[in-house]
Amino acid sequence: MKKSTKFSPEVRERAVRMVNDHRGEYPSLWATIESIAPKFGCVPQTLNEWVKRHEVDTGMRHGVTSEERERIKSLEREVKELRRANEILKLASAFFAQAELDRRLKS
Repeated sequence: MKKSTKFSPEVRERAVRMVNDHRGEYPSLWATIESIAPKFGCVPQTLNEWVKRHEVDTGMRHGVTSEERERIKSLEREVKELRRANEILKLASAFFAQAELDRRLKS
């Protein structure tokens, strides 16, 4: 999923707040979003994603919050780095073990 930086977090928050403030004035959430999205220069699908993300982050909708998602990404990066370091240590250990065997055989 491509993350756009075209809209600042403040603009996103304001748009979501506007959707929530005017929800009751329209027959559906989608109608509200379709009406408000052009005011912020985005397509309705984008604003709908922001609304859903806000609902997850505030516990109104089931899902992984933005905070949890960032923590998972961080942990995945850490696991990747640790696996890489572990592989390097295995190779170094094998190298030094072989060097020790060679040294013993020569003496």
